[in-house]
Amino acid sequence: MPSQEPSKPTLSEVSERAGVGRSSAARVLGGYGSVSAYTRDRVLAAAAELGYETNELARSMSTGVTKTIGVIVADLANPYFAGVLRGVSDTTRAAGYGTIVISTDEDQKREDEAVRLLTAKRVDGIIVAPAGGRQADASALRSAIERGTPLVQIDRTVDGLDADAVVLDNRDAAREATDYLLAAGHRRIALAWGPAVPTEQASVADLALAARTTEITSVGERYLGYADAFADAGVAVDPLLVMTGEQTAEGVRDFLAGVLGTDGATAVIATEQDAVIASLGEARARGLRIPQDLSIVSFDDSPWAEVHEPAITTVRQPLRALGENAANLLLARIAGEAPGPTVTHLSSEFVDRASVRRVKRGGR
Repeated sequence: MPSQEPSKPTLSEVSERAGVGRSSAARVLGGYGSVSAYTRDRVLAAAAELGYETNELARSMSTGVTKTIGVIVADLANPYFAGVLRGVSDTTRAAGYGTIVISTDEDQKREDEAVRLLTAKRVDGIIVAPAGGRQADASALRSAIERGTPLVQIDRTVDGLDADAVVLDNRDAAREATDYLLAAGHRRIALAWGPAVPTEQASVADLALAARTTEITSVGERYLGYADAFADAGVAVDPLLVMTGEQTAEGVRDFLAGVLGTDGATAVIATEQDAVIASLGEARARGLRIPQDLSIVSFDDSPWAEVHEPAITTVRQPLRALGENAANLLLARIAGEAPGPTVTHLSSEFVDRASVRRVKRGGR
């Protein structure tokens, strides 16, 4: 006959071993209520001796605390969000919280489903990179907030959502990158990628309107910073040099195929990891040398960018710090310690390497 597994110790057995009442043992092991240090020490010692394991579901039902947070990001495969998640998970783990991560693939419906799933699981708070643009339907997020779930937006924000946010100063970062290229003599500077406006050939006005209203804030702010630098230099933006439409690596290569060549772009600002890899691939396919024939500045620094030949000039973003700040803000909100709502801006660092060359003013 199969041997029976020994029964698990019960709460009553722990309280008897500790010599305290069952309710006192429950408060210690459940992490709620008030008990003396003497009682806590006796209960914990008894639980350790017996090998007692806390029933997390029962504890969460009695305390309303699950010690878990939900994180909703756009793309788990994107190194950008991997860096952010590292900051979130390290911070929450140190505070004794588990993390549930869900990817939306930039799909608003998936985000709504994720919010409903996490609230159903009674997470103590949510960190979210909103999938829609500035004017997206945020009813699911608002519903979570109204139900008392603390929520922090990360990387991008939704207009009018009464929630904390931790974001990068994308506009200043893009302005600095564009200023650098303009100072190096470039005037035909491509932006890959820009606002995903619906028109095939957007005007400067169309691009600015989309950046300020409907676009994901991080993308929109980067276009506005690009345009700021041109305005400061007294140079008109050529909308044909701003990538619109499908924001994918394939879209980048199609875009560059149309703007490289005679009197075409002499430099590219690649605002995403996929965009810089696609830019380098298209340059190689066309036999263009970096930086002799085409200069590149990339957002999202990575180890390969430093060892690439030539090393890629980048806008290094504090991804881990972004996650850490969001997690700390959420934990403070869960503890009832944070004023609200607040928006925290983090600055990027421009890293000058070898992928940009100086050209004659206005020329190649």
